[in-house]
Amino acid sequence: MKKSKGFWLFLVLAIVVYGVFQALITVGILNAFYSNMLILITINIILAVSLHLVIGITGQFSIGHAGFLAVGAYISAIVTMKLGLPFFLAIVVGGIVAALAGLLVGIPTLRLRGDYLAIATLGFGEIIRIVFLNIEYVGGASGMMVSHMTTWTSAFVCLIITILVISNFTNSRHGRACIAIRENEIAADAMGINTTFYKVAAFALGSFFAGIAGGLYSHNFYIIQPTNFGFLKSFDILIFVVLGGLGSLSGSVIAAVLLTVVSTFLQDYPETRMIIYSVVLVVVMLYRPQGLMGTREITDLFGKRKMAKGGN
Repeated sequence: MKKSKGFWLFLVLAIVVYGVFQALITVGILNAFYSNMLILITINIILAVSLHLVIGITGQFSIGHAGFLAVGAYISAIVTMKLGLPFFLAIVVGGIVAALAGLLVGIPTLRLRGDYLAIATLGFGEIIRIVFLNIEYVGGASGMMVSHMTTWTSAFVCLIITILVISNFTNSRHGRACIAIRENEIAADAMGINTTFYKVAAFALGSFFAGIAGGLYSHNFYIIQPTNFGFLKSFDILIFVVLGGLGSLSGSVIAAVLLTVVSTFLQDYPETRMIIYSVVLVVVMLYRPQGLMGTREITDLFGKRKMAKGGN
């Protein structure tokens, strides 16, 4: 019953947030600049939450997430621009192909741990970028022209689905198995948990939603280029998760919102943006190495307040 109440509360809150911003866009209070920023925030939240599942929940250090973003972006663009199929179908196909890419990478590499896994995933991301760089069918280095089809509504719907699926997965027995792997992989293996299966499953699920974000990303801008998906993009996504707190979905969401807003307003000053990023990371690592939320969720804070009132 408690879970049901939480679900309905989240759904009502999501509808209210969507309705407020949609009304502001409709009456013209939020212009194209702010509308685009809202879409970019939703895309970055999807990327942060999907990587949160891999790093924060399963404990696998991946720095090649931009590769799955690129797969989703290019595949969905091919579906709409080359094949002439509907936008939502393109989004789903982009996510599925990204998930298959996650399986392709995950099965051989997720037997690795720590720095070795990070290097392997980084190599995958660069391979994907170079492949698209040399395929003339998608424009090669010049990039691929893509029609603007991503709207605030489509982006928000994808965001809500992403959060619900990953949250439910985390709270299921499969999610608890992934958390056990994060805490102590050897102990989890000794308890009979198929560590390789769960690591690959989490990796594939995270890749799927990164592909969804890629589809939204490619149809939000009029051109996509391989340079958009370099290793620096992977580090941007990693920063969301680390700053928010490893193991906290709420933290990933908050960090993605904050850093996207800062980055958007400083887009004319890229050097300043990188300095601010660096300063924020240094300060966080010095004074709050566990991130903004640590491993807690926003709902945990509300729960503590209720317990405190009950005690009084």
